[in-house]
Amino acid sequence: MGLKSFKPYTKSTRGTILVDRSELWKGKPYKPLTSNNYASKGRNNYGRITSRNHGGGHKQRYRHVDFYRKKLNMKAEVERIEYDPNRSCYIMLVKFEDNQKFYYLAPQNIKIGDKIENGSSIEIKTGNCLPLQDIPVGIDIHNVELQPGAGGKIARSAGTSVTISGIDGNYSLIKMASGEVRKIDSRSMATIGTLSNPDQKNIKIGKAGRSRWLGRRPHTRGVVMNPVDHPHGGGEGKSAGGRHPVSPTGQSAKGLKTRDNKRTDKFIVRRRKRKKK
Repeated sequence: MGLKSFKPYTKSTRGTILVDRSELWKGKPYKPLTSNNYASKGRNNYGRITSRNHGGGHKQRYRHVDFYRKKLNMKAEVERIEYDPNRSCYIMLVKFEDNQKFYYLAPQNIKIGDKIENGSSIEIKTGNCLPLQDIPVGIDIHNVELQPGAGGKIARSAGTSVTISGIDGNYSLIKMASGEVRKIDSRSMATIGTLSNPDQKNIKIGKAGRSRWLGRRPHTRGVVMNPVDHPHGGGEGKSAGGRHPVSPTGQSAKGLKTRDNKRTDKFIVRRRKRKKK
């Protein structure tokens, strides 16, 4: 599945580039593993906007993806590979030998009819889920748990993976795409392979309407607002804001470190790479 472009019959199709999903399942999702997805439209439980520019969008049903992979030592067959509107990678519906079905994240090069398995001391094969201590160094993995039994938290978006770079006692050293190296308990589970849909990053929306279908409302710059609405607002004529970029609440928007979790700092072996100025 690659990219598809369009002839410029209209202004919107001139620059549009989308992912070709012709090989995916074309029917409805497996209903027992779905539920209503009530969008918050960027509002909290008081109805106040806490995240701007959210709202509208196409109605979606939520697919319950199993990030825990706790059904061990039983083979499952991939029944179909589906598009999921709630995430950037594809998902696959698998059926175990006892006829129980689950949604899993679909890695690259997985095909309908392939057999996968969860557990320790099993084959190192794309789609199989094993503890980190059973996976060789240098293998690409995704859906990695931060604590054993807590469910996959790392590398869950389209085209992503992390790599085991070494062993440190009871911990495995995991190298992230950002360059950060982190220690994770070797009993934590991870799935072999790189996630599907790597061309997601090359999509060009093409028109404003498609953003509205995705639930993204127009974004208004702070410099064109009034001073009551934004720190950059006001001024005579067209002004530059008069200060360094900040959010509507006054928090610095460039370069401010917001990480404040000293409890887990000891697990970070090397910080992520900084961009060269």
